[in-house]
Amino acid sequence: MSRYVGAIDQGTTSSRFIVFDREGSVIALAQAEHAQIYPAPGHVEHDATEIWTKTQSVMREALEKGGLQPSDLAAVGITNQRETTLIWDRKTGKPLHNALVWQDTRNDRLVAEFARDGGRDRFRDLTGLPLASYFSGLKLRWLLDHVAGARAKAEAGDVLFGNIDTWLVWNLTGGTEGGLHVTDVTNASRTQLMSLKTLEWDEGMLRTFGIPKAMLPKIVSSSEVYGETRAPFAGVPIAGILGDQQAALFGQTCFAPGEAKNTYGTGCFALMNTGEEPVPSKAGLVTTLAYRLDGQRPAYALEGSIAITGALVQWLRDNLHMIKDSAEVETLATTVEDNGGVYFVPAFSGLYAPHWNEGARGLIIGLTRYVNRGHIARSVLEATAFQTHEVLDAMAKDSGIPVKELRADGGMVANNTLMQFQADMLDVPVVRPKVAETTALGAAYAAGLAVGYWKGLDDLKRNWGVDKRWTPKMDAGRRETIAAAWSRAVQRSFDWKTDED
Repeated sequence: MSRYVGAIDQGTTSSRFIVFDREGSVIALAQAEHAQIYPAPGHVEHDATEIWTKTQSVMREALEKGGLQPSDLAAVGITNQRETTLIWDRKTGKPLHNALVWQDTRNDRLVAEFARDGGRDRFRDLTGLPLASYFSGLKLRWLLDHVAGARAKAEAGDVLFGNIDTWLVWNLTGGTEGGLHVTDVTNASRTQLMSLKTLEWDEGMLRTFGIPKAMLPKIVSSSEVYGETRAPFAGVPIAGILGDQQAALFGQTCFAPGEAKNTYGTGCFALMNTGEEPVPSKAGLVTTLAYRLDGQRPAYALEGSIAITGALVQWLRDNLHMIKDSAEVETLATTVEDNGGVYFVPAFSGLYAPHWNEGARGLIIGLTRYVNRGHIARSVLEATAFQTHEVLDAMAKDSGIPVKELRADGGMVANNTLMQFQADMLDVPVVRPKVAETTALGAAYAAGLAVGYWKGLDDLKRNWGVDKRWTPKMDAGRRETIAAAWSRAVQRSFDWKTDED
């Protein structure tokens, strides 16, 4: 019997391949970054061919590091950056344009156009999503409108669409020689083209957005055997697909309604499992698919997406050169006792949940002669916790279930200062699991379940354990005061960008 399960973790800044054992421990890991392309303000692109090349490279490297052969893998799962939108030629396998990354806002005029008739929430009941530049559907519409010949080819069935999961599966299973064109329900739920009730592409949404159905992948469950990999990884079942945030929820074993996680990465993404029925949001969140296991009813989630968190630390490093390494932000932040009255709203590409303000732009407010580099660094960290507090508060309002504990993962959970401040702002414990690679682990779990490597959800729950727990220490009055100041700062960032800009 194959000894391990592999997971492709294709993220915003890098591609990784991780091999896990039955206890969820990492056996081998390889990672490679890919280029971030910024052709204009608000435009963010990736070279999908580079991503595919890097994915193959890290798969080979991880297997070599572990002294493994493809036959040692019972299955491979895939987790991916969601909403990042790609079209490619079915016959040549070549992308027609760079992928539009989830952060890209070039379709904001389309958002405004469709919002004129019925407002931003006109499709919420059907898709769970507000009109926003974030989601794939209008990114796809932009590509069809602006890439020469794309629409005619798409209508003829010669151009394929997918988020990055679809691109990877298509290439892994043969590409132009019979590659599978599929996406799972979690990724499909981020397009604004799928009905939350039927879990199928909605004909009305396709007509409204002008999307040819022939270019869309087949929607499948998150855990089933889709097909097998071709050379050089021949014969391994591809058996799990989850969008990255749903994969982290699954890897954190949040299988019961009310259980929640937050992933602290380039952005922050908080999800709460709400059970077998979708919960409509009135507080600025999105309703999405949590996962669907083969042959079972789907699980839904409420999600709060925050565009800029870890990316703000990178900005401090790369644009202002205030630090040389991202880890230095904590050292700098601890040189001061508090933020000195400074608040940093990182609305670099607008604000996502719970505000959904496309015209918001970043601001630093509260500056005085007293403020130094340490206060700026602390305000950068605190911005992540403030935004997460807003999202978790909205979740409690929508679901009627107060969050009793937040399970945290992602690169920023190594920052003790941030995690303590997060617990203080939420007034609930924040918990870091023993296995930090929860996103890749979730994809591995989905694939392993499909082939019987793990027998059921109870097997997965037994693997979860606490590495560290932060408990609240802040006085309630102090919490209310700084939360109110943050809210004032956010309000001042609204609608800075205008049509004239």
